Amino acid sequence: MISLTFPDGAKRDYAEGTSGADIAAAISKSLAKKAVAVTLDGALTDLSEPITRDAKLEIVTRDDPRALELIRHDCSHVMAEAVQELWPGTQVTIGPVIENGFYYDFARNAPFTTEDLPVIENKMREIIARDRPFTKEVWTRDEAKRVFAAKGEGYKVELVDAIPSDQDVKIYKQGEWFDLCRGPHMPSTGKIGTAFKLMKVAGAYWRGDSNNPMLTRIYGTAWQDEKELNAYIHRLEEAEKRDHRRLGREMDLFHFQEEGPGTVFWHPKGWTLFQELVAYMRRRLKADYNEVNAPQVLDAGLWETSGHWGWYKENMFKVQSAGDETKDERVFALKPMNCPGHVQIFKHGLKSYRDLPLRLAEFGAVHRYEPSGALHGLMRVRGFTQDDAHVFCTEEQMAAECLKINDLILSTYADFGFDEIVVKLSTRPEKRVGSDAVWDHAEEVMTRVLAEIEAASGGRIKTGILPGEGAFYGPKFEYTLKDAIGREWQCGTTQVDFNLPERFGAFYVDADGQKKTPVMIHRAICGSMERFTGILIEHFAGHFPLWLAPTQVVVATITSDADDYAAEVAELLKAEGLRVELDVRNEKINLKVREHSLAKVPVLLVAGKKEAAERTLSIRRLGSNAQTGGTLDEVVAALVDEAVPPDLKRKALAKAERAA
Repeated sequence: MISLTFPDGAKRDYAEGTSGADIAAAISKSLAKKAVAVTLDGALTDLSEPITRDAKLEIVTRDDPRALELIRHDCSHVMAEAVQELWPGTQVTIGPVIENGFYYDFARNAPFTTEDLPVIENKMREIIARDRPFTKEVWTRDEAKRVFAAKGEGYKVELVDAIPSDQDVKIYKQGEWFDLCRGPHMPSTGKIGTAFKLMKVAGAYWRGDSNNPMLTRIYGTAWQDEKELNAYIHRLEEAEKRDHRRLGREMDLFHFQEEGPGTVFWHPKGWTLFQELVAYMRRRLKADYNEVNAPQVLDAGLWETSGHWGWYKENMFKVQSAGDETKDERVFALKPMNCPGHVQIFKHGLKSYRDLPLRLAEFGAVHRYEPSGALHGLMRVRGFTQDDAHVFCTEEQMAAECLKINDLILSTYADFGFDEIVVKLSTRPEKRVGSDAVWDHAEEVMTRVLAEIEAASGGRIKTGILPGEGAFYGPKFEYTLKDAIGREWQCGTTQVDFNLPERFGAFYVDADGQKKTPVMIHRAICGSMERFTGILIEHFAGHFPLWLAPTQVVVATITSDADDYAAEVAELLKAEGLRVELDVRNEKINLKVREHSLAKVPVLLVAGKKEAAERTLSIRRLGSNAQTGGTLDEVVAALVDEAVPPDLKRKALAKAERAA
């Protein structure tokens, strides 16, 4: 007999070899009909799999979130069957589930095209309608290789050879069609449903090696129902509209070119946006942080001491002299991060416990080598600016500093309209420095702080654990925010480091006169300022709040009679600190409206002969067909108030409350 524990804690004994399907049927006919898999001690397993050991068991129905992976996995198998039915002789290679969908790689003389996708989809619907059962068989290696070789499936023969000797060779069948697969699968193809769509085709080298043959990869997505599928398609359409690279061109913010791969050419408007973001961050840090600047080029020996040379050398840029007369034996590198430089600043001069916590911030330009294929606009670059800071503190101060950083990060995100935040603790990776005792202590403190973060938010902030995802020098918090269309972006980090200060011999003098090694907390809020700018462009779809917009107001004329008045308005707004452009071109107002709307200018002030005579203005807002108006003084006062950044508004409000 085996003992199975159910989610409610109840335990029941069953005959060894009983399947999840048997158990579901014994509970109720309706559950048996809905069930698609079981979990044994948390691991998804085929519903038909004989259970041979004691375990915690949960029956998974099709509407369970965990079933989504099975739907996508099964859909990939159906796609492969459809392709081979339509084009016999096509070889099937690998087809995993990925985020939001799946893909399969195929070997075929003529690559697939997007025109083939609807044909494959129709065949997939036929196969799903057949509702053939998924069944698992275990073959010997020799049998599997013989069968696949006879079918001309050379890639499958190679995959059989790659299976570790201690693992079974599993074959999953759906009717007559079969494939090599680890599983699990749902009971039949009919459980997949029709909420799927094939998305695109692409080239992919076999096993990711450019020396191997090129295959055709077909990507698809699958969901539990049509509503979820349609919502996903809508998100993709929205994401395409919001693509920061396209908006960057339309708004004339930046560009990239081959002579500077992975580095940004900022245009005046883009640089204004970037500097407004930096200025905001500087104001947020002013009360608590000292801003510093460490060198761009440092001797490789410093990076050897820090450990970066050993761990990340392949991602660093070496610096060499172009002239023989200046060459020496030393090796230098462009800094990929700011932390070693900040340790040197901390070490310069004797530090007392009274000086701690010491918070050093830098908007430091760093460079990291990224493969050319990984570069992606502002989101993935080789040269970027970090809103980096390092807090040197005592162990007793560490938890409080992490909480203080948390408050700063969350309030910053709120100012940009991000209110759905997840904070996860990343624990020790396999490759790391420092003793287990040091890691135990750091993780214990961080776990306690994580619980406090969740409790302080009243459950608004979600938390979790990422096992093995910590930095090589210490555990860290990772802050993930959700944008306007539901995409998640990991941005901020708080990393506790007991190792780097010790490696560099940094110390402070404690109250007892003894030298002690400080704790070093690495902190970033935006992370890469370039990437965060890209996220903001897509989050707002270029419709920035007035305080952040590169051009805040355009004053445009209807007729030349209003040119002088429009120029006066523009100068008045500039004197109040607004970023203003004047448009007195001899063009129709509708053309001006279209052009400035495309450039995502938040406010268009329109003046004609009537407005000039009455000293009024018509106001057009980006994204609205409505038109309002007001006197010159009213409009200027309202725009000046609206253009105040949120942090300065809070400061003014707090000052007013104190005065009252």
